[in-house]
Amino acid sequence: MNSTAPLDGGDHPHFTFPDGLDLECGAHLASLDVAYCTYGTLSPKRDNAIVVCHAFTGDQYVAENHPHTGKPGWWSRMVGPGRPIDTNRFFIICMNVLGGCMGSTGPRSLRTDGKGHGTERWGTDFPPITIRDMVRAQYKLVRHLGIEKLFAVVGGSMGGMQVLEWTVTYPDMMLAAMPIATAPYHSAQNIAFNEVGRQSIFADPDWHAGRYWQQGVVPARGLAVARMMAHITYLSEEALTRKFGRRVRRDPANAQAPEASLSMFSDVFEVESYLRYQGSSFVRRFDANSYLTITRAMDWFDLAADYGGELPAAFAGTQVKFCVVSFSSDWLFPTSSSRYLVRSLNQAAANVSFVEIETDKGHDAFLLDEPDFDRTVRGFLCGVADRAGLA
Repeated sequence: MNSTAPLDGGDHPHFTFPDGLDLECGAHLASLDVAYCTYGTLSPKRDNAIVVCHAFTGDQYVAENHPHTGKPGWWSRMVGPGRPIDTNRFFIICMNVLGGCMGSTGPRSLRTDGKGHGTERWGTDFPPITIRDMVRAQYKLVRHLGIEKLFAVVGGSMGGMQVLEWTVTYPDMMLAAMPIATAPYHSAQNIAFNEVGRQSIFADPDWHAGRYWQQGVVPARGLAVARMMAHITYLSEEALTRKFGRRVRRDPANAQAPEASLSMFSDVFEVESYLRYQGSSFVRRFDANSYLTITRAMDWFDLAADYGGELPAAFAGTQVKFCVVSFSSDWLFPTSSSRYLVRSLNQAAANVSFVEIETDKGHDAFLLDEPDFDRTVRGFLCGVADRAGLA
């Protein structure tokens, strides 16, 4: 492995591809880093590998403590020995997406275009990327690991977009696919939410035209507001009401002020405090330019675009076994989007099953404790593996 220390000071295992990557925008990355983690053991036949694709603000640390926060991996409840994605049976690969900020090539990486003399970061000059570019970078790492065919590709939200792209770009590369809480394109509403987040970053006085590190600062307030806005879309009204309601707490920052009892902000609703925490913790682990890069890639995602707008044509002739999962209270990627995907797969005569999980937890339900979801994931993966004779 050709590894170097990433710019965030962490030690993220990764492989450097010196031939780089051609991007859909026409630009060429002269060198490509793909940071990744693996779990379980690759079988002698190399036929038990599952790529887990992370969501927008996730990363490769799917089932181990995060090196920055110390918190458990974002899907540690799902990936591990005896868990729904069982590492006693499957070999799991999770990669930080292209454009990310946890070791894969992205805006925080050193430029490879001959400018900046190899000592300057890309920043806002990082080329625009697509979900397909992300998947093509992942494909290079999978092949580098000596895997000719994956058992499955699994992911939720933006991870589900990557799953769908895998099945269209490399239809012969996997036996099964599980797109979860996702859609074959980003809706106008989702694009609108992303734009509000981007504008909050641009409006931060520490933005400095995207070269904030040169001033020794980050646009923390703008990035925190962007995270707060996005986080609201991951939850449902029922979940917010159950968890917070209209309960009020004294804001510790204002509690000692003489005028605290007269200030309209001396007390805050618990939901306000929760969102402020989400925002402040996010800025310590995520890069603002990566936020801009990845949200734009999501906005441009439209699986049917290369097929005259006909989604069934994208899946023509596919032999992949699909399991599409949605959640009843998800309004970011509603069940109607999943049904549209399933209808298109049916029209392409694909092997597809569909499950809608009844829950009031919203879009984030795939990250939370949902026994029906756990049973669905385990049942689908083990069922396909058993029928394929996978040991």
